[in-house]
Amino acid sequence: MALKNNLLVVDDDKAHRTMLYTLLRGWGYDVTQADDGATAIDRVHESSFDVILMDIRMLRVSGIEALEIIRSYNPAIPVIIMTAYSSVETAVETLKKGAYDYLTKPLDFDKLRITLEKAMEHRRLKEENRILKENAGQHFSRQNIIGSSPAMTKLFEIVEQVAPSEATVLIHGESGTGKELIAGLVHYNSFRKNHPFIKINCAAITETLLESELFGHEKGAFTGADKRKEGKFLQADKGSLLLDEVSEMPLSMQVKLLRVLQEREITRVGGDTVVPVDVRVIAATNKNLIEMIEKGRFREDLFYRLNVVLLEVPALRNREDDVPLLAAHFLTLFSEKNRKKIKGFTPVAMDCLIKYNWPGNVRELMNTVERTVVLARSDYIDVVELPVIQRQPLPENAFAIRNLDQGSVLAEGATLETIEKTAIINTLQAVNSNKSEAARRLGITRKTLHKKLKQYGLMP
Repeated sequence: MALKNNLLVVDDDKAHRTMLYTLLRGWGYDVTQADDGATAIDRVHESSFDVILMDIRMLRVSGIEALEIIRSYNPAIPVIIMTAYSSVETAVETLKKGAYDYLTKPLDFDKLRITLEKAMEHRRLKEENRILKENAGQHFSRQNIIGSSPAMTKLFEIVEQVAPSEATVLIHGESGTGKELIAGLVHYNSFRKNHPFIKINCAAITETLLESELFGHEKGAFTGADKRKEGKFLQADKGSLLLDEVSEMPLSMQVKLLRVLQEREITRVGGDTVVPVDVRVIAATNKNLIEMIEKGRFREDLFYRLNVVLLEVPALRNREDDVPLLAAHFLTLFSEKNRKKIKGFTPVAMDCLIKYNWPGNVRELMNTVERTVVLARSDYIDVVELPVIQRQPLPENAFAIRNLDQGSVLAEGATLETIEKTAIINTLQAVNSNKSEAARRLGITRKTLHKKLKQYGLMP
């Protein structure tokens, strides 16, 4: 059963207020009444409302006064003003003060219904937008960016210093290292975090359209421009703009971008009006811009404008301490997504993941774990289920371990540690992870088993 929308009806005319109460209840709304602006203010402090329907002229506190106080307390509630024809000019003034709309008395009930539905939709969209912003902020929070290796710790320290500033940031790193996450971390830890974080991939847009995408265009600027369009710079006003793959920007556009960075103003394509913009630019690239400058493919003056603060995102092969953390995170994520109960990686499988050089970086690791989870048939991911193994030598003793998994008591070349780890894993699998039963079969105490599991990285 859908929840009813909560309305507050404010009118000092009891007969009119009672009529609205009956009408709106019949339409399925949950209605609360108030006989003047002061009571309305109290009601808003006491309860949550989706829409307020309020008269302008009331004896003690007018609708205009109440509107200003209510909006200062909770600007998210749409307030619809009711007014007589003689005070339409006053009603228009309330729109400037933040009213959602106004209706003239006597009310047109069809128009009232439509206006209420639009106001409800407006409130819903604002709430969804608020939640999306909160979720985006959480997605780009430090806690959601996994990494405790020295290289990542150093990067996080620099971000913490840079984020609150207004400095332009250049992020450099190989494809798949998470440059966008670092850009988001900069934005959502800055004073601009409550304003837009807009992204554009300069490599994904043709040269002819890139200027329009960045700066916008006027109606009739080119074929198909049937209305004015605001570009990414204006969309990001008071916020941050991520120029991803900035190295792919044509030289002709580099000149225009340099001017915007210098003058802090844009001109729409097909127009001549100069529009000021307040945007923090964050650029990202996987290319060596110094080499591109030497080859004449990137402007040196633009490079120095972008490279105020350089953030180097390390490749995954240079932060191997983070591989187990990332692999475990992705395993949990994709196990839940695919409704599977996979408990972890075998030690040799994890060893393979750590030793692999990951040319596709974190993105490749994520895709590898997802594919493995989808195809997995047992509780633990083993070495032969990892597609990356096909592109690198198996770790020492890998075949010995597989032989042991098949039931061999001893395997040639296997270390005592390997045999013990594998015995523990096989026993846990055989008893459906019942640790008490596993300890009994292994001839050790449950406490010793816990100690071994932690020693071999089989449990946190």
